[in-house]
Amino acid sequence: MTKPFTPTFHILAACALLAGAGAAGAHVSLPPGGATVGSEYNAAFRVGHACEGAKATTGLAVRLPKGFVLTDAQARKGWKLDAPKAGSVEGEVRWTAETPQNALPAAERGEFVLRGKVPAAPGPLWFKVHQDCDVGSVDWAQVPAAGSATAGLKTPAPKLEVVAQGVATVDVRDAWVRQSVPGQSGTGAFMKLTAPTGTKLVGISTPAAGVAEVHEMKMEGDTMRMRELAGGLDLPAGKTVELKPGGYHVMLMDLKGAMAKGATVPMTLKFEDAKGAKTTLELKLPVGAPEGAAPAPAAGGAHQHHQHKH
Repeated sequence: MTKPFTPTFHILAACALLAGAGAAGAHVSLPPGGATVGSEYNAAFRVGHACEGAKATTGLAVRLPKGFVLTDAQARKGWKLDAPKAGSVEGEVRWTAETPQNALPAAERGEFVLRGKVPAAPGPLWFKVHQDCDVGSVDWAQVPAAGSATAGLKTPAPKLEVVAQGVATVDVRDAWVRQSVPGQSGTGAFMKLTAPTGTKLVGISTPAAGVAEVHEMKMEGDTMRMRELAGGLDLPAGKTVELKPGGYHVMLMDLKGAMAKGATVPMTLKFEDAKGAKTTLELKLPVGAPEGAAPAPAAGGAHQHHQHKH
């Protein structure tokens, strides 16, 4: 049966900012993160709630997408599991509650897990899922006519982004750069990072600035100080680490020009895992704080105690 593992989801380097588009509204989804071509992938399908008007989810069926080779599926206590044999490339994995008491209540979240090998070519992999409830059912099977963005789809199929060797599987969301004015030498960039199997952010580069570093702001006594994280920023497996004003953030210094609201800034994130494997992620970050973003730290304080090392 299934071994202990860490589930993953998707990211496409050039479209990282769109990773969460549509996913927030999906109620059967995969967790954040991607999978490297030809690798074993642990798919944990998360059921957010039951069908409309229903009190519980009574069954879930996952259709194997083309190019995906099934290894096994994880049983759930109180549920009947029907799955193709190991090595299958088509068919479906189905879980059915054995009694109404074993069904997944609408107010609870649950995971249904299978594992397999992803294709050898990069691109989106769509897992179409059918959800049965005590009242009605939902087919999470909508796929965009073009591209991979699911925004606007009412019942999107869960998507896994399969990425090329050397591309990080880290999921990036809500990324942005604070705008600046002519003559300003520095600014910050912010985002949420989720690494499916754990890694470390060890470097950043951008043609928009002479220096790009990960910094931390924190109180020392009654003074807010900022320092570079010379050893990199740890991204524990499955845990979202937020880079935000007043905390961890990307510091861009020696700016090559003003960061105008509405512009985009190319940026390369560099990662290294516990085994020393190095990967990168190419992003394009919008300039300008999104609605609800934290305000910039007060002038003085942190920047007066900022230790530049260049």
